Amino acid sequence: MALVLAASLLSANFGLAIWLGIAFLLLMILLRKFAWGPITSALEERESTIEESITRAERALAEAKQLQADNESARRDAERQAQSILADARAEATRQSEAATASLDAKLAERQAKAEADIDRQKQQALSELRAEVAALAVGAAEKILRKEIDADQQRGLVDQFIADLPQN
Repeated sequence: MALVLAASLLSANFGLAIWLGIAFLLLMILLRKFAWGPITSALEERESTIEESITRAERALAEAKQLQADNESARRDAERQAQSILADARAEATRQSEAATASLDAKLAERQAKAEADIDRQKQQALSELRAEVAALAVGAAEKILRKEIDADQQRGLVDQFIADLPQN
């Protein structure tokens, strides 16, 4: 019996093929009417979700690239500002150093001028004292040489003449 059953399954039966075709067509019609719409709408929804995800990812990537470019620009700006501040600080330090040097030079020149003025004043005072002493010695020597009395006017005239004859330095 098993052999008969196996043979019947392997033999071609035209009626069975028609019924299988009709059943397949009915299944396709039912699937098209009831299942095809939800399946395609689910696939379309999934497709749109994937497209939106890709669009969001591309937008996020573009924003990230823009943010990276902005950060790089901000870093370069900060670097330029730091270099500018550093250059300004160096220039200010140089200016202050030059100002301090100029102030010190001015003070030294002023002290040197005062010292030279003091030296000149003391030199003139010493010359005046020396002239007076030399005049007194000259008058004394002249008095001893002449051994005569001179009145005050004659004495002043001799002193003035003696002083005028002295070298100026």
